[in-house]
Amino acid sequence: MNTLKLRSCIEQFLIEDIGEQDLTTDLIFTDDTKGEIVFLAKERGVFCGQDIIRTGFPLLDSDVEVSLFVKDGESIEAGQQLGVVSGQISALLKGERVVLNLVQRMSGIATLTRKAVETLGNADTKICDTRKTTPGLRMLEKYAVRCGGGYNHRYGLYDGVMIKDNHISFAGSITQAVEMVLARAGHMVKIEVETETAEQVAEAVEAGADVIMFDNRTPEEMIQLKKLVPDHIITEASGGITLANLADYRDCGVDYISLGFLTHSYKALDISVKVSATEVHHLSKRGTLI
Repeated sequence: MNTLKLRSCIEQFLIEDIGEQDLTTDLIFTDDTKGEIVFLAKERGVFCGQDIIRTGFPLLDSDVEVSLFVKDGESIEAGQQLGVVSGQISALLKGERVVLNLVQRMSGIATLTRKAVETLGNADTKICDTRKTTPGLRMLEKYAVRCGGGYNHRYGLYDGVMIKDNHISFAGSITQAVEMVLARAGHMVKIEVETETAEQVAEAVEAGADVIMFDNRTPEEMIQLKKLVPDHIITEASGGITLANLADYRDCGVDYISLGFLTHSYKALDISVKVSATEVHHLSKRGTLI
């Protein structure tokens, strides 16, 4: 992930949550008392978010110490300690919800992606995401897909040409749409065309598409459509594919299967932040937490 962009994003998230002040924390903790919190997994899954933890808390306390026991993409179990963060209690309390929200969601995406990869069970066909991401979180969500073993489709409208049905309707045909792109785009830009029929596939091939998507086709239909595509053209399947029927596409022969549900229908992984038992005992003796 882009370090500067990540820092800027988390700063904005913290500003949104803290506002003028953390009323509760600032009224209870008026000094620079140090504390320690533990990140704890409450269910099994795939961890993602080490840079969130390492970037978030230092924005509130430059002297904070972060010790992580797992890396992004590693499997975790319920009850497992994921990391410890030590620093000013006020900073820990102000930052924990924003950091935890992001880690839970990114870990949820990574876990779902890993499950999709394992469900498909074919290394020759790669699982990838779509642009169906949460506004403002695309960089983080697409990173989480990679940590789960998936791949990224285009990041936005700016880094890849994807000619969809509405583009084709407005342009007049697949051929005309591709010709207009070829006349204006640089040689580094790949062109993907969305197709639904054998006639559209043949036209996209003839027009010079680099990638052909089979949209909302059954596995059996894709096997037949794939025969119309030369080996040098990348093929992709999309539309109507769920975790429940994903295994049916195992042998359809496409290079990629793009799944919108990876980033719009995931469940956040259950991870909590707790004050360590030794820290509770230590602070209680000083009268801080009584």
